[in-house]
Amino acid sequence: YEYAEAQDLLAEAAQTDGVVVALDGITDPRNLGAIIRSAGAFGAVGIVIPARRSASMTAAAWKTSAGAAARVPVAMATNLNRALEQASKMGLTIVGLAGEGDVPVSGIPGADGPLLIVIGSEDEGLARLTREKCDALVSIPIASAVESLNASVAASVVLYEVSQQRAGLPSK
Repeated sequence: YEYAEAQDLLAEAAQTDGVVVALDGITDPRNLGAIIRSAGAFGAVGIVIPARRSASMTAAAWKTSAGAAARVPVAMATNLNRALEQASKMGLTIVGLAGEGDVPVSGIPGADGPLLIVIGSEDEGLARLTREKCDALVSIPIASAVESLNASVAASVVLYEVSQQRAGLPSK
C-alpha cells in the first residue's frame, strides 16, 4: 500500500474546505477500514494515521473498507501532534471526538470550512496531548446505559453530521 503525504491531504482540505479524519491510536485494522469506508461515503479528503501505535493498511483494513481504500487516501504521519499543529497553521479547525466533550455533535464549530476530525482509540479515547491540540471536544449524546460507541461508528456519526450541516439540513 502506498501512503499519501499528510501535508498534501491537509493542504487539499485547507484549499477546498474539505474534511480530514485523523486517528489517534486506532489499533484495530477493521475499525480503520470501516472509518475509511465512512470517510469515502461522506466525502472526506482522506485519513491521517500515526506511524506508531496504530493500525496500518493491512489486508483486513482493505477488505473492511469495501473498496473505499482505493479512493480515499491514507497518510501516515510520523508524529500526529505535529500534523495537528500543521493543520491548525493551515487554517483547519481541529475537532476531537470525546464522550465528555462539551460541544454536542450537532454544533460542530468550523463544520462549514476546512475541518480535521480526530477520533480516539477504542480503549483510551484521545491522548492528552492530542486533546490539547483540539479547538473543541465534541460529544455524541447516547443513552446512559451504553458507555461509548465503537470508534468507527462514532466516526460515521460525526461525518454524517458534518455532511448535514454543510448541506444546511437540520439533524434528525
